[in-house]
Amino acid sequence: MGLKAEGEYPALTGIEEDGAALRLLSPVYAGREGELTATLQYVYQSVLLGASGEEKLSKLLLSIAVTEMHHVQILGTLITKLGAPPLFTARPPYPVGYYSASCVNYVRSVQGMLSADILLEREAIACYERILSKLDHPRVAAVLARILRDEEVHLSTLEGAQREYLR
Repeated sequence: MGLKAEGEYPALTGIEEDGAALRLLSPVYAGREGELTATLQYVYQSVLLGASGEEKLSKLLLSIAVTEMHHVQILGTLITKLGAPPLFTARPPYPVGYYSASCVNYVRSVQGMLSADILLEREAIACYERILSKLDHPRVAAVLARILRDEEVHLSTLEGAQREYLR
């Protein structure tokens, strides 16, 4: 399926409305460096690379995109349980500042793509770590910590792919 860390994701049960937790995790859902941006960026790159004959890297990025899409689904479910509709905005429940595909990095060179992806994963990891340091909701924290492990796998994989393309 997707490229992810070992182990199951924690169950999304027993999570009730919590405005503070909602505000903390909303940016990783549909913010500029969030999971929606990652999903779209990796799909864009996969299509472009597949069309140019870079099948191996195309499949790798699509595999990462599948995992990022799963993160979007998990975070949308968390947002709903925490008390807001899963709008593609960094500020649910407010229907303002809707997500824009202008957040995606549309670079076209392989090296540029990998550099942009590595930066995106580093920013995601830093964002999850910031959220986890402030979050006072153990069930939500367990889910975010599991997603964070996927992001670390993505970063390591992309750094390996970049080394391979530098040769």
